[in-house]
Parts: sequence; structure tokens; C-alpha cells
Amino acid sequence: MAETNNHQISAAQRRAVSELVAKAPVLDDLATALHGYEVHLVGGSVRDALLGRLLLHRSAAQRLAGPGASSSAAQDPYSAAQDLDLTTNARPADVLRLVEGLAEAVWTTGIEFGTVGIAHRGWRIEITTYRADTYDRTSRNPDVRFGTSLAADLARRDFTINAMAFSLGADRTFTDPYGGLADLVDRRLRTPGAPEDSLADDPLRMMRAVRFVSQLDVTLDPALLAAIIGMSAELARITPERVQAELSKLLLGGHPRRGLELFVSTGLADVVLPELPALQMEIDEHHQHKDVYTHSLTVLEQAIAQEPDGEPDLVLRLAALLHDIGKPATRRHEPRGGVSFHHHEVVGARLVKSRLAALRYPKQVIEDVSRLTYLHLRFHGFSGGEWTDSAVRRYVTDAGPLLSRLHKLVRSDSTTRNQRRARALADSYDLLEQRIAVLVQAEDLARVRPDLDGNAIMALLDIPAGPLVGKAWRYLKELRMDRGPLNRDEAEAELLSWWADQPKP
Repeated sequence: MAETNNHQISAAQRRAVSELVAKAPVLDDLATALHGYEVHLVGGSVRDALLGRLLLHRSAAQRLAGPGASSSAAQDPYSAAQDLDLTTNARPADVLRLVEGLAEAVWTTGIEFGTVGIAHRGWRIEITTYRADTYDRTSRNPDVRFGTSLAADLARRDFTINAMAFSLGADRTFTDPYGGLADLVDRRLRTPGAPEDSLADDPLRMMRAVRFVSQLDVTLDPALLAAIIGMSAELARITPERVQAELSKLLLGGHPRRGLELFVSTGLADVVLPELPALQMEIDEHHQHKDVYTHSLTVLEQAIAQEPDGEPDLVLRLAALLHDIGKPATRRHEPRGGVSFHHHEVVGARLVKSRLAALRYPKQVIEDVSRLTYLHLRFHGFSGGEWTDSAVRRYVTDAGPLLSRLHKLVRSDSTTRNQRRARALADSYDLLEQRIAVLVQAEDLARVRPDLDGNAIMALLDIPAGPLVGKAWRYLKELRMDRGPLNRDEAEAELLSWWADQPKP
């Protein structure tokens, strides 16, 4: 066990933590309210301050869902972290008593685990009593026991870089009993104790490990890596919601490819997202095709490169990663050594829906990623430049609010090393976007509707509301897609001509 004293923090690091405290005067308020008890800032805020990444205020968390994100994607818990975590030797009842009158809001949903949550000065703070838990190792639910020692409380934490504490007392003491600061400097991820014990207590820590590889650009300690490989199947006992939250954070990190490669190589993906390792299809000398797994990771990186700075887009990243997951099921060996994947976008869209639903993603995220998967090949059917106005209208209408993401996905899907072919595809897509812009100016492509509404249809055909009205409406919409806007007389003439050929009830 390594002891780290105050002088072992660099002046810059001490400044970073002090700046964090200065940015959050709420901490001084809490230190005053809990006077007489030990109170320490712990967890990610200390780690990030020492890394020089001051804590993001909660109100900025909405940016994580990216431009044009659906409201459900922006509001999900995986797109916002807790602001501040404190630990104390005060018991929950004492904390509740002492913060009364200070906090604007108090919640006790975690009080059985020793946690009191408060809102104060625009921050969310969770205050947890020292704990010395034990686990039954058949679930991740601990047998909660309150402790009396800060060092023992830090020992139960997932990784050494999260097992550091900064006292809110007057002396601002830094406590690092497990060498977390040295690991942070070396970008190394270790557990405070034996990794097998830590992962057995809470298998979700395996997902947190690969997530931190993406978020913090760390490398796993060899002992931790070996333990994850040996224990990956234990992840199956964690609820899908918690696994999904970690996977989403991994994807939204700064180095998702590194995290995903580890996710696959350790066997964790076999438990969580088996469609991803399945992309590592065997390639033989007689039936050559692109390495779909590597291609998908490259598409993800290229999609990320198109995001506005600081605005990661979960829907786009999921679509980029999963757009080809229908290929293993649709691979066919063709004569003369060819390989085909006919309709893999259709199969892939279904697989996306099934897997993301199993991981309890929000409905809108599922629908959006599935839709992008289904549409990602549409452009290639017209990449020779044979885009009619009708085809452009259908492309825009089918994409709907996902159009900007579809543009990014399709452009990212070109990973050819043939520079001439890559340039030709980019030029062809430029041409499509120009065609879209021209039609958008002439027509309201965001809301392509028939030129006659339901009431006009019923009046002209002299029919009551019912299935026939819907059938006529769909005919007029198809006509609108093919020919563009019609004036009233043209639309009525077309509808009457269509109606004359329809079997009457």
C-alpha cells in the first residue's frame, strides 16, 4: 500500500484541485454544515481535477448528445454525470439533519447505501458515509456496512485513480493510500486490491475499465487485463441498463476505438454485443472481402471526425459502429471468388432494433439507429449520379430529421484506399447534397404531403372516412414524391383518374 503525502502533488495539480473547490463554493458550505465531521471530496472530480479537466457543470451535459439529437437521447442518464461526490464519517441521519435548511432539495433514494443527495447552488452533490461493504458475489448488491476509516472506504473503490480524496477541512489534505496519483501520471488502470476480488464483487467494473480506456486514454494493468479476460462471463449477471450506460459512455469517450478493441478482445462484447465480434468474419484466399470489423471501427472514427468539436453524438456513433452488423448473416460466396451481402441493411436494421432494445436503450435512440442502418446503402444505388427529383425527394423524406446524420454516416462509410474511387464517391455525394439544396429551395421537403388532404379527398370522391381515404391519400403522396407539387386541378384530375380504376365496395 503506497502512501502519498501532500508534497507529492505537483503545484499544478494542487492548483487544479484548489480551482475546482473555488469553482464550487458549495463545498465550503458543506464543510461548514458538517463541521466536526471528516468530509472529503472523492471520485471522478478529484481524478479529473488532477488530470487538469475541471468538472463539467451539469447544465452543459446536454451537449453530449450532439447536434440535432432527439430529446430522449439528450436527457438520458448516460449523458450526464453526478457533479460532486463527498464521503464522510457522519451517518446518514446526521447528514440529513445538518444539511436541513442549506439544500434547495434533498433526496434519499440511496440512503440504504449511506448516500444522501442534495441540490445546492446549482450543483448535485451526493454525500456518502464511509463504507466497509461485503458482497455475496451472485449479484452486485453489497451488504452495506458503515465504516470509520477513510482508507478502508477508499479500498472498496473500483480503481486506484478513483481512490483518492481531498479533504474539505482547513488543511486541504490529499489522501492517496493506493498509489492512484502515480497511476494517473502513468495512465495506468489498477484496482486497489487483487483485481479478481474487485471484479467478483462487482463485474460491472469490467465495463468501467474499458470505458475508462476510451474516456481517459489509460492502459490496463496486466493483472487487471488478465482478470477481465478470465472473468468476462460474469458480466452476464449485471442488469442491461447498467451495462448500456457504460457502453454509451465508452462510445462517447475521446478514444472509443481503443475501448471497443479491448471490449472485443477481452470477451466482454461476446456477452453484451455479440454482433460486434461476429464482424470478424474469416477471410479465405478464394473469397475475398473487406475486413468488416476493422471497417466498422474506421467508419466510427471517420464519423466522429465530422462531429462539431465537443459535441459527441451517440446516435451517429452507434449507427457508424453497427451499420454493417447484418453482413455475417447475409454473406454469400459467389462464383469466381466473389462475396455478396445482399439486403444486409434490412437484416442489420432488425438486428440493431433487437440488440439495442435488449440493452434498454430509449425507444427514439433505437428507432434512429435502426433507420440509419436501413438507409446507409441507399446512396450507393444512385452513386453514378442518376438522381431523379423523385429519388431525391424519397431520400430526404425517408431520412426525415436524421438527414444530417445520414450525410455523415454515408460519407464515413467510404474507407477505400483507392484515392480515385474515394474522390469519385465524395464528388457524387456532393452532387446529391447540391440537388437536395435546390429542391429544398423549391419545395418543403421536410414535410412532403399530398396536394389534397383527407377532407378534400372525401368531398371529391363522395366517400366517408375509412380505409379508402387512407389508400387515396397514399396514392397522392406517391404521386407528389414522383412529380413534385401539383396544383389543385391537376391533383383532383389525377385522383379521379385513379379512382375510376379502383374496385368499388
